[in-house]
Amino acid sequence: MAAGGTGSGGLAARYATALFELADEKKQLDEVAKDLRELKAMLAESADLRHLIRNPMLSRVDQGRAMQALLDKSGASALMQRFVGLVAQNRRLFVLPEIIEAYLAELAHRRGEASAQVVSAQPLDERQRQAVTEALKRVTGGKVAVDLKVDPSLLGGLVVKVGSRLVDSSLKTKLQRLQLAMKGVE
Repeated sequence: MAAGGTGSGGLAARYATALFELADEKKQLDEVAKDLRELKAMLAESADLRHLIRNPMLSRVDQGRAMQALLDKSGASALMQRFVGLVAQNRRLFVLPEIIEAYLAELAHRRGEASAQVVSAQPLDERQRQAVTEALKRVTGGKVAVDLKVDPSLLGGLVVKVGSRLVDSSLKTKLQRLQLAMKGVE
């Protein structure tokens, strides 16, 4: 994992590398990944939590306590709790989403998995998730780590990104293309 760079991306990569190495040393890679995915979901669902990690007016002690209570209640591992506590103490909670992404990407890379991001207009049920995962496995020819997101503005369809490839079959994009085509007819 690249540990260099400047800005929040380089900072996130350094923290993610440190967490990955600790989790690997303690044989807790999957446990930490599970905790990170749960934290990622909590961040996606809660505007208050996103505000907490980005608010410079809150003291590091208050941020640390809030994160400790949240992680304790969610049943996060001791390693995860200590790590997030350190991030809070260093006033770096604002890079937590990037740390999560960097860790999960490195885990997928080390396991030989392709990473795919699938955005849908509505949450996919288990059967749909399985169908998307199987289709991506066929396309990539191997294991795929699928990150599912929901964006109601798509109206329908999916946007799938695997590596640098992007397939946008959303209704929103199709309507935009139709609108552009109609402008050309006028």
